Amino acid sequence: MRALVIERRELSYAAAVVTSRLRPASGAHTGVVRLRDIDPPELPGDGWVRVRSRMCGICGSDVTTVEGRASRYFEPLVSFPFVPGHEVVGELESGARVVIEPVLGHAARGEEPPFPGAAPGDGDDYGHLVTGPLEPGIQIGFCASTSGGWGEEFVAHRSQIHPIPDSLSDEAAVMVEPTAGGVHAALRAGITDGDTVVVLGAGTMGLVTVAAVRRLTPVGTLVVGARYAHQRRLASDIGADVVVEPDALRRAVRRLVGCRVIGQALSGGAEVTIDAVGSPDSIAEAIDVTRPRGRVVLLGMPGRVELDLAPLWHRETELVGSYTYGTEHLPEGGNASAFELAIGLVTDADLARLVTAAYPIKDYRAAIEHAAEAGRRDATKIAFDHRIA
Repeated sequence: MRALVIERRELSYAAAVVTSRLRPASGAHTGVVRLRDIDPPELPGDGWVRVRSRMCGICGSDVTTVEGRASRYFEPLVSFPFVPGHEVVGELESGARVVIEPVLGHAARGEEPPFPGAAPGDGDDYGHLVTGPLEPGIQIGFCASTSGGWGEEFVAHRSQIHPIPDSLSDEAAVMVEPTAGGVHAALRAGITDGDTVVVLGAGTMGLVTVAAVRRLTPVGTLVVGARYAHQRRLASDIGADVVVEPDALRRAVRRLVGCRVIGQALSGGAEVTIDAVGSPDSIAEAIDVTRPRGRVVLLGMPGRVELDLAPLWHRETELVGSYTYGTEHLPEGGNASAFELAIGLVTDADLARLVTAAYPIKDYRAAIEHAAEAGRRDATKIAFDHRIA
């Protein structure tokens, strides 16, 4: 089968780190990722099935990996060579279309789930990520044993499979996985009735989070800081009350909550800020626009950052990570699967419109570059389409 493969090639990574400063996603040219003919992965055991890829999104974490900028924290949790791709809509041998919950949870690793009906991402011990019949890997798309959606075929455990209705197009279905991440961030934020909530960033993850906050929480006023004009239009259409350029964000929050300015920070601020960027500047900004004893949710994937934490300490701000998805606690009580909520949310908020372009796998260099420059090219989600030769 044809697949895009990432191997442990230190010289290629080093070249990508240097050249990506001048040309985004240049790792697609330096050999970090290569198109190859490989054998399909073997089924690891009972409960595993083969899935043919139909469409697969290009995630920000994928671009970071291709550019050689991924945090070294993940090195023990990834196995080489691996086929990337975790935002997948695929087809079983029966012909049924499915989306994949890519986290390689306890069931996929042959261990007892933390509780009956647990989602793959549930649990309070990540030791299972390096055990069982698989090579180490946090998800399908980062594990040598499973392949991923940037290949024509991969394997998945039955605990990771979600059937999708016929009414959901492949373009809509490819948005389910990132939307589940937005659902998790929105519900992990602990938003209470009438809260002012800020979302920093309006790329794919920021926009799906706006949709989730608006439809799944009792938010009062939802404010979005978005860099590009098309992002501001989408954020407003999807559910934001106030949408501004990043430079105007502090002024907008100050007007809404009626606080003062002390230095660079607001004296008060939003009850909750969700950072969908994950850069040093965005984390600092999130702390500065959140009221004392408020909560900052870190959704955008950070790496090693240099950050003055005195404001976090002085303002007694909660800093909460938001990684993937799982069994979510609903504001009105009860629990639900983030993926099942996401399937409904993709339809309700018409999130298929965020898929800007789809490329055949042979055009992977152009596709990855498009994804890396999505904002400035008036794009949002870029995907591979295996239905195109």
